[in-house]
Amino acid sequence: MKLFFDGGWRPATGMETAVVIGGRHHVEQAGPGNAMDAEWLALIRAATIARDLGIADPVLIGDAAAVIAQAAGTVRCPPSCINHHRRFHAVAASLPKWRLRHVKRSHNLAGIALARLHPR
Repeated sequence: MKLFFDGGWRPATGMETAVVIGGRHHVEQAGPGNAMDAEWLALIRAATIARDLGIADPVLIGDAAAVIAQAAGTVRCPPSCINHHRRFHAVAASLPKWRLRHVKRSHNLAGIALARLHPR
């Protein structure tokens, strides 16, 4: 099953995350941080939802190429993101199988949901 994730950051409100699964979106405020933190938190949230719903083979889809590459282990994770990396892999370890996939921003349903909820 596909889970689309995206994180956003706005100066006035801080971080927010969105996950879209089966046409339903889950949007949460995530407090202070930066754009990279927001992307990681969105990925962690998507994996957590997959685990909680018992999805055996989730495909976690996002537009944050750096986060996806770091989570997949193809790019070294910077020290500022190590804790996010550990949290994601702790949740992912509870999933029988999982996959990561990068898409363009215009194809990320979670990004589209965030943009519609909070137009500029």
